[in-house]
Amino acid sequence: MEIRTFNIAGMILLTPPRFGDERGYFSETFNAARMKEIGIPGPFVQDNHSLSRQRGVIRGLHCQLSPHAQGKLVRCTRGSIWDVGVDIRTGSPTFGQWVGATLSEENGSQLWIPTGFLHGFCTLSENAEVQYKCTDFWDRDCERSVRWDDPLLAIDWPVAEKDAILSEKDAAALPFSNVDDWFHI
Repeated sequence: MEIRTFNIAGMILLTPPRFGDERGYFSETFNAARMKEIGIPGPFVQDNHSLSRQRGVIRGLHCQLSPHAQGKLVRCTRGSIWDVGVDIRTGSPTFGQWVGATLSEENGSQLWIPTGFLHGFCTLSENAEVQYKCTDFWDRDCERSVRWDDPLLAIDWPVAEKDAILSEKDAAALPFSNVDDWFHI
């Protein structure tokens, strides 16, 4: 498995090998023992699957607070997305910094978003399907959203603001300045 770490502690990009022939390919996308070895804790308790029909859909930036904070292992199984994690751990030397990676059906890469991070993505293709494993269950009371285009974060999204397609919830998300001691390290 190819493993890439970033300047933000905890974020990991992993690309499982594919074994192919004329029929197609096989890839082991999850192995709990291997994930533990590379620093991705379990257990995972919920799997989510989303379909975005249009290019330029933004989903995020989201997180859940304790007692239901979630880590997410994200992959794109059809089409492609640009996936982002933002460090919001108070006391972290990389607080407010972000990592982005292209996840696609073709590259098979997965991005680990630990607890203490915002998560969001932008679709780079039509009919993009995203699947992700979560370390805790969804809880409406613990859920938080931050504006995807907040200038304090300066995320280099691959879509112009005028072309971004957002849900009502994401369009009304709070500014990054409202992230106040949500997570500690």
